[in-house]
Amino acid sequence: MSPNLTSTLVEHLRREIIEGRIAAGDKLPSESALIAAHAVSRTVVREAITRLQAEGLVHTRRGSGSFALTPPPDPPGGTGPRPARSLPERRALLDFRMGVESEAAALAAGARKPRDLEVLRSALLAFSAAGTSPSEALSCDFAFHQGVARASGNPYFSDVLDGLGPAMISMPRHRLAPGTADAHRLGDVMAEHNAVFAAIEDQDPRAAAAAMRTHLVNSRRRLEAGSGA
Repeated sequence: MSPNLTSTLVEHLRREIIEGRIAAGDKLPSESALIAAHAVSRTVVREAITRLQAEGLVHTRRGSGSFALTPPPDPPGGTGPRPARSLPERRALLDFRMGVESEAAALAAGARKPRDLEVLRSALLAFSAAGTSPSEALSCDFAFHQGVARASGNPYFSDVLDGLGPAMISMPRHRLAPGTADAHRLGDVMAEHNAVFAAIEDQDPRAAAAAMRTHLVNSRRRLEAGSGA
């Protein structure tokens, strides 16, 4: 096996993921397709995928293949959610989430139960611990938003988020490139999540809706600045 061939393939796939040509939740090309496209051996392909898994850029599901950052919802329903790959699509998704998730947060403040607060606390702690791993951070970020939707007590909110899956979270490029974790921006996201949690815990629907909207508005601002969230 040639280390140079492996490194070249790793860099190619990493760039495809960071630049969004392989979007979160997209399936990577099959081993056979990568072998043919890059004129490398199966061993090189498998080593490249292993390296990307270690970086947190690829998640492999046994029997299904390898996916960028996260697999799609399982089991998939219908044709699945509309993928958000381009900047306008990601803006549109955030606009949609503002309406849905702000109302879900308001309802959660009125309906939350002790178990819901436990789930949200666990998601916050897991997100803090997973900040250096893109796939883990994305999954934990989604788990928090999903927990808010479930705490609303309205199954339609949680159904919408379940259908979108973790790929609804826009991962910024700076958090995908190895060795470039940005503690400041991660801290901003953590503070915004904590504000949502505090309002839900205090059973303050207006504050919960405002905190969720502020978080998603800031996510859009980070997205526009090329940082995402």
